[in-house]
Amino acid sequence: MKSEIINNLTPLLSIETSSGECGACVYFNNDKFYQKIIRHKNIHAEKIFETIDSVLNSAQLKPADLKVVAISNGPGSFTGLRIGMSAAKGIAYGSSIPIIPVPTFEALALQIVKILPDNSIFAVANKVNIDEVYFAKFQIKANNYIFAENLRIMTYNDFLISSKNVLTFGNAYRNKESYSNYKPDIFAPEPVYVAEWAVVYGKENVLKDIDYIEPNYLKNFTIKVR
Repeated sequence: MKSEIINNLTPLLSIETSSGECGACVYFNNDKFYQKIIRHKNIHAEKIFETIDSVLNSAQLKPADLKVVAISNGPGSFTGLRIGMSAAKGIAYGSSIPIIPVPTFEALALQIVKILPDNSIFAVANKVNIDEVYFAKFQIKANNYIFAENLRIMTYNDFLISSKNVLTFGNAYRNKESYSNYKPDIFAPEPVYVAEWAVVYGKENVLKDIDYIEPNYLKNFTIKVR
């Protein structure tokens, strides 16, 4: 896959389907963007293009007016990531524009930076399955984030140890009421932060050869046979 630096990335379309939410955003800058999010499980295939059309219409743009598509690239739901990537590729191919894959947890960290004070340490933890968790820990430095612990998959028991006494965002905890430092309502980035990440950090990862771009599943997909 070839990458190049493009200085002017806007207007940009961002897509977020890594979780139960389905969202899109047409982004010009932090003060001018058009975003729509549908918070309902298992509706990505049904609603993704309707959502994209809605934000394009709000921005009074056509797909051909876009400079790039930014796609939340995982980790996350296998099905959701594939649907989002397919939509991104279809639009990019039809409009002859590149794609920027955006790491989902880093876009979410960028969003959380806006709501926590400097030097805060926080974790993001989302379910892989009943026994495993996607986990990363971040620290806020000068209105930015750095990794305190790199993104990885860990067992649920190891996650409980790593997240002890740490403000944790995500859907990983089974018994939500037992943890006062748990924030289950923020588990995926809003599309505007997928867009902002692409503009701020993604200029060196603008991909024109889009055929072989794949989501970052972090874990191989396996079918269980009973």
